[in-house]
Amino acid sequence: MFNKNIKLILALIIIALAVWQFAEGNIGNGIMYILLTGVFIFLYYKNEMILLAFLRLRKQDFPGAKKWLDKIRNPEASLVKKQQGYYHYLNGLMLAQTNMNESEKYFKKAEKLGLNMSADMAMVKMNLAGIAMTKNRKREAEKLLAEAKKLDKHNMLGDQIKMMQQQMKKAGVPRQQFGGRGGRGGRYR
Repeated sequence: MFNKNIKLILALIIIALAVWQFAEGNIGNGIMYILLTGVFIFLYYKNEMILLAFLRLRKQDFPGAKKWLDKIRNPEASLVKKQQGYYHYLNGLMLAQTNMNESEKYFKKAEKLGLNMSADMAMVKMNLAGIAMTKNRKREAEKLLAEAKKLDKHNMLGDQIKMMQQQMKKAGVPRQQFGGRGGRGGRYR
């Protein structure tokens, strides 16, 4: 909603008000202003639109999450670097089912910018591995899956990673044809 610099300016103004209230002897008001400053500092590092989009995603409301993300007009100017990563991560998640090429671009941007949680980065790597696998880039997919497995410290994505590894093994097995001419398996006629 606000530019990240405006949030810091508001926090500084409120801290000045808190100091003034402490100097005047109004300790309760000063404490209240300090707590209010904490809200602006929290919103500097955790953008409110991204938080609301995450809440929508938890409810499987993809159009609602997209609506909140679309309210962020210029992510480079209004978001901290890690929040830009989450912005691209969420956009990639929403496009993963419909537009794989666009989704890959968003996931690569999120990977480059970085994310705060290793589980989220593991999810990015796993999605990129899935996209690489569908585009027949097996080595890249294997490398990304190995990185995702390393990043998944709490084994939250263990089942999905194992399933993708099994799918990669199945895709790597050459198809065999049995039987005689024409693949019918019968005698020559």
